[in-house]
Formats: sequence, C-alpha cells, structure tokens
Amino acid sequence: MIWVFVFIPMAPIVNNLSIVLLFIFISFLPSSLSTILKYPAIINLGDSNSDTGNLISAGIESVNPPYGQTYFNLPSGRYCDGRLIVDFLLDAMDMPFLNPYLDSLGLPNFKKGCNFAAAGSTILPANPTSVSPFSFDLQISQFIRFKTRSLELLSKTGRRYEKYLPPLDYYSKGLYMIDIGQNDIAGAFYSKSLDQVLASIPSILETFEAGLKRLYVEGGRNFWIHNTGPLGCLAQNIAKFGTDPTKLDEFGCVSSHNQAAKLFNLQLHALSNKFQAQFPDSNVTYVDIFSIKSNLIANYSRFGFENPLMACCGVGGAPLNYDTRITCGQTKVIDGISVTAKACNDSSEYINWDGIHYTEAANNFVSSQILTGKYSDPPFSDQMPFFLSLKF
Repeated sequence: MIWVFVFIPMAPIVNNLSIVLLFIFISFLPSSLSTILKYPAIINLGDSNSDTGNLISAGIESVNPPYGQTYFNLPSGRYCDGRLIVDFLLDAMDMPFLNPYLDSLGLPNFKKGCNFAAAGSTILPANPTSVSPFSFDLQISQFIRFKTRSLELLSKTGRRYEKYLPPLDYYSKGLYMIDIGQNDIAGAFYSKSLDQVLASIPSILETFEAGLKRLYVEGGRNFWIHNTGPLGCLAQNIAKFGTDPTKLDEFGCVSSHNQAAKLFNLQLHALSNKFQAQFPDSNVTYVDIFSIKSNLIANYSRFGFENPLMACCGVGGAPLNYDTRITCGQTKVIDGISVTAKACNDSSEYINWDGIHYTEAANNFVSSQILTGKYSDPPFSDQMPFFLSLKF
C-alpha cells in the first residue's frame, strides 16, 4: 500500500494563500496519475478555450496587457490573465505547454505535441464574417500537414530533428484533446431563433463526426472530447440577450443559451458513444465541462470566488462590467469620454476574465475537477487521484 502527498501551488487567491491538495491513496502503483495520463504527445484542437497563440500568431487579432498578467507577466497569446484548462491538464501530465502551430518564433518544440486551437473557431466551415478562418476541418488539415511534413523531415535528415518533432508512433499513442462548438452555438443566436439554433445542432455534429473520422484515419486512437459550458452565463451573452429579466434563470444566466448548450452536449455525448462503438480500438472520453462550470457558478462563494458572472477586465462596473464596444486592455472614446478596460484588483476572486473567457483561477478549478475523473464518460474516478481545491 502506497501513500503519496503532493502539494501544487496555484495562482494567488484571497490573502495570497492558496494550494491544491492532491491526496492519493492507492493500492497499486499502476493506478497513479503518471500512469493513467501517460501519453507521449498531445494534439489539441479547439477555440479560445484552449488557444495558446494561434489566432494572435496569424495576425488576425492582438491582445495587450493585462492579458497574461497572473502567470506569464505579459500577453502569451491566451485569452486569459494566465493559464488555460489545457495548460493545467498538461502540467498534471508532466508535459510542457503546447506550442501553437502557427507560432514561428521562440524556437518552438513540437516533440510532445502541437496546438491547433484558434480563438473564434467553429465546427462548421468559416464564412466571410467569421472571427477565425480556422474551423475544425481546417485545423485537422493543418494537423495532417504537420504530421506529413514532420515525418518527411525525420526521414530525410536522420537524427537532426528528433528532439523537435514527434515520431510516427506518437500519432497513434498520443492524446487528441478537442474543445470546440461554443462559437457555433453562441454565434448562431445573433441571426437565429432558439428553435432554429436547436435545429442546427445535428448538422454541426455531423461535421464534427466527419472530423473525428479524419483524425482516426490519420492514426488517432485516444480522444478527450470536452462538451461546451453554460454559454448563457457569459457576460457577453447576458449583456446582449439578457436585458429582459424574464429571459434569465435563477443564477442570472440567459436560459435560451444554456438550453441550446445542454442539447448540443446531449447529442455530442451520444456521438461520442457512437464513435466508440463504431471504432472499438479507439478510446473516447467525453468530459462534462458544462456540469463543472455550472456547479462553480451556482456555488461560487463555496469555492472562494466573489463574482460569478461579472468580468474582471472590462468597463461599466456591476453587474457585468462588460461593454461590447471595448475589449479588455483597450482604450477608446465612448460617449465622448476616453475609457480604458482595466483589470480588477484580484482576478482570483472572479470566474470570468473579460466577459467571454475564464480567469486562471477558474480554469484551475475546472481542470482540478476534470482530473477527479468523475465528470467523464467513461468515468475514471476509481483510477485517478482526487484534486481538492482549497481557497483561503
């Protein structure tokens, strides 16, 4: 019988005192964290929830301080004050942060994987008004190009690039993490009714399924599929669609957006099970992000947060501190007055960072809950350590 105590520092919380207590009681060593999450490489696809710099590297957008202030001390290409869920998951796997595919600077190393996620991306193909041209299908095409070119370089140059590129077997043994769909649903509400949004979900997921099959053909066998969170609880959506109090639920979230997210997740779950049955040599894990984030918002004070819906970085003050005309870090003249969207004093008290994305503190909480294994199908709580997040 083995007892292991591990202490991992978190982002600063109230009174600058915070830790994650990881207590593992295991009878057999193979059930340890390092064994369960032992993958040689990680391939990540998605949107801003896991983009580590692709949209910024593409020159489509830019982020300025205070982005990155909590952990990187400067903008890192992430739409956050610090680390994302994917960063915390990679850290738990004892893996380095993923370099974005489009970042050519900083001597990127892709030996342990690559990140193709780009902010604003959708499952459906992009159109001329899309924030990001890098839809799910295009990200997969980028991955195929990455794989093909990497193997070419390895075969032609001997050992010259071994330290920087993954070998062939990493593509079948690696983990494919996918978090996308939020922009398909949230964006649809700007031009469609609730019924129309709900009716569009099957076609969105048909495109997603086709993408999964492409990854499978390329050798992918291990998949983590994150569902979408409670979109109606984002300040951006509340500001736009929640001006009528009757449209809000008991937590102040837009009911229609959360209803659509739930149906999307229900069908995504069914698709994941179908894919697993159709390709029994694959390992598909469906991760219920919606339940984790909903629990966090409903019980925010219990987990040490002070503001469940209000953006940390924005303008306007309570209740949302969000204005569609100005984004975090920008300075603009609004109604004849120069205004700067500044960060709050302590982002660890907030769940929402900029009206759309979560703070590092909230991402830390979500990742710790994912790693309990109890929010996944199939669940792996009997094989994984439990992360207990303590905030003081």
